[in-house]
Amino acid sequence: MKTIAAVLFSATLLVACNTATPDKYFDIAVLNCNVLHGFANDILLQELQNPGVKLVEGSTEKTEPLTRKEVIESKISYIEESYSKVRDLKETAETKEMLSASKAVYAYVLPVYKNEYTQLAKKFDEGAPADELDAMAQHITTTYAAGFEKLMTALTDAGKPYAAKNNIPVKWDVQTSPE
Repeated sequence: MKTIAAVLFSATLLVACNTATPDKYFDIAVLNCNVLHGFANDILLQELQNPGVKLVEGSTEKTEPLTRKEVIESKISYIEESYSKVRDLKETAETKEMLSASKAVYAYVLPVYKNEYTQLAKKFDEGAPADELDAMAQHITTTYAAGFEKLMTALTDAGKPYAAKNNIPVKWDVQTSPE
């Protein structure tokens, strides 16, 4: 009998430990999507035109530019990790719409990063002509920007009432009028 009670107590404790708070749900499902801000617009193109730097291996002071491939691989890695975290969250009646919207955003952008943006990064690293790079970037914007904005709007629309209901303080798009 003591063994059964111990097992039930442990199972209850495990379930309690795996329950994410409303803040955690919101952070993972909505706020982590902020990294996608430059998707299908000039922000990511500018990042590819002027990549950051990294420390040279074995040095603590000398830096070198990141390759564009490294920039995109880093974004893909973060997106995959974030997408996995969203998929791992337990869906509830209260979180269903927000999680579904978040998953839709990640499912939309990930293949574009793995394909079109990876190809664009390769072209940058190979020194392709500017007009070819611009044409590829414009194709990505033309093809994906509207769909991305629609999905992000759906995520925001799902996230706002969730944040309000759970008293999560959020500044929504500070460039527009506050709601």
